[in-house]
Amino acid sequence: MNVPVLAITTGEPAGVGPDLALQLTEAGVDARCVLIGDKSLLAARARQLGLALPLHDYVADTPPPTQGLEVCHVPLAAPVVAGRLDPANAGYVLATLDRAIDGCLTGEFAAMVTAPVHKGIINDGGVAFSGHTEYLAERTHTPKVVMMLAGGGMRVALATTHLPLREVADAITPDSLEQVSRILHADLRAKFGIAAPRVLVAGLNPHAGEGGHLGREEIEIIEPLLTRLRGQGMDLIGPLPADTLFNPDKLAGCDAVLAMYHDQGLPVLKHASFGAGINITLGLPIIRTSVDHGTALDLAGSGHAHPGSLFEAVQLAQRLALNSSTR
Repeated sequence: MNVPVLAITTGEPAGVGPDLALQLTEAGVDARCVLIGDKSLLAARARQLGLALPLHDYVADTPPPTQGLEVCHVPLAAPVVAGRLDPANAGYVLATLDRAIDGCLTGEFAAMVTAPVHKGIINDGGVAFSGHTEYLAERTHTPKVVMMLAGGGMRVALATTHLPLREVADAITPDSLEQVSRILHADLRAKFGIAAPRVLVAGLNPHAGEGGHLGREEIEIIEPLLTRLRGQGMDLIGPLPADTLFNPDKLAGCDAVLAMYHDQGLPVLKHASFGAGINITLGLPIIRTSVDHGTALDLAGSGHAHPGSLFEAVQLAQRLALNSSTR
């Protein structure tokens, strides 16, 4: 069996990303994990954490080392102090992403796994940045992507992502919802190996609109679209009231949930899986998974950051890469 080569971006250098990446020797995955980041930063953080860990220069198309970790070196722009953000390193963070994306597009890497970045400090550094998901879509020239989180026995995809709540209803159009539904269905089949995905679809309004008394989006947009897609062979159940959708009986019979907005679906999943959840970007021409948490600046360099979410993200990236290689 071919061992997939995974690019692990180390994220915001002042955050916990480097700490978590250095613990990958304990992850127990049958994959070649290549850390994308500054080698001196990683060596210094390893010393700070008391880790006696050999770091080797990554060389493509050569056998991996038997001990330690490989590093694809991307140089910092400015020195780093754990827990202290510096906008001067905004470009460095994006350069690590670019190296992983380019490697995935050429086939050098089978997938990329991202440690957390700090959106605010990247913007402070002069780069308009709304998140990994949007950046990956732009860099891969992908017109539409879908954010899905997995954990706690659930997969939850989002019809809209990082929008103010007052803009959500206007963003749910028949065209947009159709694109999201098709991407979700296609990637559950192609990347997750689910032959006939069954998806529970949440309504937008309380009680899924209560027959139009609490909003008409279900009647005018969501239900007509679901009916049309069902006619094309998709197994879509809904729209369902979100407050009762996430009960075990309903979830046991589905492969994913499609929530209408960020804080409709993700609080439930994160309650069930925090510390071990995974973010997956669907619709890309590459495989990307990520942790489901932030940079945790207060934990950087302390040795108290828990690597569970990164381990899960790496393990899923490995499975998805193997699924893709066998199709």
